Amino acid sequence: MARQKKEDPPAGSPAWMNTFSDLMNLLLCFFVMLFSMSTIDEEKYNQLVASMSSAFSILNGGATAIGDGILISNGVSQLNELDEYINSTGKNADSDTNSDQFEEFEAQGDAREQTYEEMLESLKEENLRLNEELAERITETVNESDMGDQIEVNFTSEYVLLSLKGAFLFDSGKADIRAEAEPVLDRVGVILERYADSTIEIEGHTDNVPMHSAKYASNNELSSARALSVFYYLIEHASLDPADIKYSGRGEYVPVADNGTEAGRAKNRRVEIRIYNP
Repeated sequence: MARQKKEDPPAGSPAWMNTFSDLMNLLLCFFVMLFSMSTIDEEKYNQLVASMSSAFSILNGGATAIGDGILISNGVSQLNELDEYINSTGKNADSDTNSDQFEEFEAQGDAREQTYEEMLESLKEENLRLNEELAERITETVNESDMGDQIEVNFTSEYVLLSLKGAFLFDSGKADIRAEAEPVLDRVGVILERYADSTIEIEGHTDNVPMHSAKYASNNELSSARALSVFYYLIEHASLDPADIKYSGRGEYVPVADNGTEAGRAKNRRVEIRIYNP
């Protein structure tokens, strides 16, 4: 019986040898990478670390040069300690820097607050001085026009206040301006024209005696109607911009005297005109 002829082996290297060669190449690349990480230029690295530390203060908590701190010169140790290095780098610097920055910010905030308060106080004093001068000029005009019995002049740092007696302006329970009061309001309009650049506010006030009538159901409605009547009169008889004039009724809620006496109630029935410092 004839022998069966053997087949020739395939040409080239065995398949396992190709796999082995690839593995050796990978291992070689890996060790070259490790070697390159362990041969850092120390002088250049120190310059880089010093620059980063001075600019950002981020490395004081870890290594500042090769061979110091957690980051040491051996490449394998660098990989093993990398997590610890990352976690610890800059912690002390951040803590110290944040604390210093907070204290500095707090000090600046206190200084700004103090400066702001000083500015407000200075502005308040200046406004008080200007309003006092304005009140004196208005008082002179009031006295020269023989209106001292009907108008009382006061001032604060915010405004100059003209208080007109309600009994002189209106009949009891009404909001129609009396004929006798019109000349006084005409002179008040002339005064207000001199300060047309200022915001003007008209407020109506009453005493605490309950108000019930067919036209006004409460002191609130009566005080509002009286403030509106003065507003309309001044707009019609003086050169004033309605956009610069406010009006409101305050009812019985802002008394200036005791409502327990007739004299006090008469003083509370009033119309106030405020000239605000522009």
